[in-house]
Amino acid sequence: MTKIVKNSLSDSRLTAGRKRRLEKLSRRPDSEINTSDIPELTEKFWQNAVRNPFYRPLKQQLTLRLDADIIAWLRRQGRGYQTRANALLREAMLGDLSPNKRKELHDGIAQRRRAT
Repeated sequence: MTKIVKNSLSDSRLTAGRKRRLEKLSRRPDSEINTSDIPELTEKFWQNAVRNPFYRPLKQQLTLRLDADIIAWLRRQGRGYQTRANALLREAMLGDLSPNKRKELHDGIAQRRRAT
């Protein structure tokens, strides 16, 4: 049997020296940071980008009252009617949002995910 060990950055303790160094770096203006070895990301870079295949939005359990005929229609299509309902709602939501709003929504979800 193998033992799985999970470590995160928050597990390592900050020494006084590390804290001083991080504080000094945080006060440094962006203009002093050398980014010459980092290529600029252009539109061409993002053309073939795909969402992380392992990304799964957080689910929230709730009670939702829907018309009986809508539930019947979803169930007639087979197993996974709740997943289909979620996909239909997501499609409607994304169609309603501007590209900037979509990015804000995605960034907000990612921040909440990191916080947990």
